[in-house]
Amino acid sequence: MALILPESDKKPLMMMEAPQPASGSRRPTAMLVVMVGLPATGKTLLARKMANYLNWVGQKTKVFRVSDYRRKHVELYSHDLFRYNNIEAAELRKKSAMEAMDDARSYLLQGGQLAILDGTNCDRSTRAQVMDTFTRQHQIRVLFIECVCDDEDLLESNTKEILKHSSDYKEMNLEKAVEDFRLKMEHYLEVYQTMSAKREPQASFIRLVNAGETVTARGLDSPLDARILACVPLFNPTAKTLYFSRHGESEFNILGRIGGDADLSPRGRVYAQALSRYFSDKVRVPGLRVCVSEKKRTQQTAAGLPAPFEVLAALNELDAGVCEGLTYEEMQEKYPQEFAWRDRDKLRYRYPWGESYVDICRRLEPVLLELERTTNVLVVAHQAVLRCMLGYFLNKDPEELPYLNVPLHTVIKLTLEGFTYRMETVRLNVECVDTYRKQPRNCSDVRSADEALKTVPKHYDNLKFLTSPLIEQH
Repeated sequence: MALILPESDKKPLMMMEAPQPASGSRRPTAMLVVMVGLPATGKTLLARKMANYLNWVGQKTKVFRVSDYRRKHVELYSHDLFRYNNIEAAELRKKSAMEAMDDARSYLLQGGQLAILDGTNCDRSTRAQVMDTFTRQHQIRVLFIECVCDDEDLLESNTKEILKHSSDYKEMNLEKAVEDFRLKMEHYLEVYQTMSAKREPQASFIRLVNAGETVTARGLDSPLDARILACVPLFNPTAKTLYFSRHGESEFNILGRIGGDADLSPRGRVYAQALSRYFSDKVRVPGLRVCVSEKKRTQQTAAGLPAPFEVLAALNELDAGVCEGLTYEEMQEKYPQEFAWRDRDKLRYRYPWGESYVDICRRLEPVLLELERTTNVLVVAHQAVLRCMLGYFLNKDPEELPYLNVPLHTVIKLTLEGFTYRMETVRLNVECVDTYRKQPRNCSDVRSADEALKTVPKHYDNLKFLTSPLIEQH
């Protein structure tokens, strides 16, 4: 049996390729975001975070980092490359900037929606050249984002991250790297010109002081401008750690049933106790904040933690619609075509009167932005939801999300290091079922039941599972 929804209800809402215009029609408006600022003001982290977020919400975005182009031409790095009266080095840096601009322009003219030019762009003549190349010659809108930092602690923290992670300093000892960076900063200070509405009247820009402590804007006039203005102050460059865990094993997990609002199994309750001990004794997180879904199993899992929990509806598990509470075997028996459609495109498939992974991503957006601005948070949620959240922070391809393995009874820790997150997993020693299902090779509408169920995880047929046999597909 196949349940056919109206076509409009089948369309994915996010992370789809932008529709291509018909021949002769006007190309969708493209935008170039130009980062402006001295070293150690948080430009590169902001550029990467912004690109990750905009790609996540369906805005095809790519970062073009000028320093990457410069490194192709220079084998041995030194602060002398940035001395204003080093004519040869100035020409090399200009060449690198032009190469980055050329690639950004090609990307936008070939269908990209937003390009980010990540560099210092520290003088008005450089910014005027960017405006001329993109706006006047190609009608591509330009938005400047200037990062300013006068907070000594934040500057010191940003500098440490640069010295630790930048390839420019990997061959230098710390003392030499610190001195080189100090001289590089002096060279830039000699030529730096801040954005000015009076001197650059045609420029639209956002200025962030101390990573969003103060934000000013000028000349913003589109929904995308407003979206960028709303999100950029949230991308905090300071070190952060986030924790994630699925709820403990539930009664439905044991039975192989999807969705629902089941209680924890006895082993799930043991995991809840183990999780509480882990955060109370082994990992004492200062100011721990705990977020759970509206479902009983997440709240039961978090009940003993050393911090009160916040209930967020956005963390609820994927709604399986008419398939809520079914096993995969029952879904194959009742709705074989729906089962095949889901296997064929698990990211975009929407259960009849339910949700898709794309829908989850959309409702998670405010939660993800909140996590961008904070640290020491534990999210206790569900398999599909955590797949989407981890995929966002680890910058995974959307097609990978439905098949990320997020096992039960495991704590996942993400730590921001430089521009990326490092993931660690801690398996707490509590036995449970494995709910991971690989994509089957045969996703045809006319496949046999055996082929459809080949990758279904083992599960039990009743809650007296210690004395009942495992149901296993072969």
